[in-house]
Amino acid sequence: MTLRRPKTTIVTKEKAREDRNWLTLNAEGKTLGRFASEVAKILMGKHKVDYTANADCGDGVIVHNGDKLILTGSKEAQKFYRYYTGHVGGQRDVPYRRMMERKPDFILYNAVRGMLPKNKRSSAQLKRLRIFVKGNTHEMQAQKPQEVSI
Repeated sequence: MTLRRPKTTIVTKEKAREDRNWLTLNAEGKTLGRFASEVAKILMGKHKVDYTANADCGDGVIVHNGDKLILTGSKEAQKFYRYYTGHVGGQRDVPYRRMMERKPDFILYNAVRGMLPKNKRSSAQLKRLRIFVKGNTHEMQAQKPQEVSI
């Protein structure tokens, strides 16, 4: 008697585009890094059974309360966001607290961007990330998002 191995399913780009869903996540009270890694997994499609590495089979993510993420330890006082203006001596450091006042959605966006692979698909995956900082309202009802708790 011979045992048959189950066939491996490989998702094509077209099938991955058809099977795309939108998920809604609430970020209130969640830790920044742990939450960002879960969002990155969903954007890549690693939460699906038929994940294929060479196809963009991830889902879209809508995040509510993006400004209510928390940091553990003393990272709130020590964390900096660094950028370069292009001029001599133009390196700027923005503390976490100031960035939270100015652009609270950038904090989660930057964390998720750092957790995605550095390849051609990462920019397309980031386009499917929507972050809303104030409350639970959004204008994405046409996509019929499913509420998910992490």
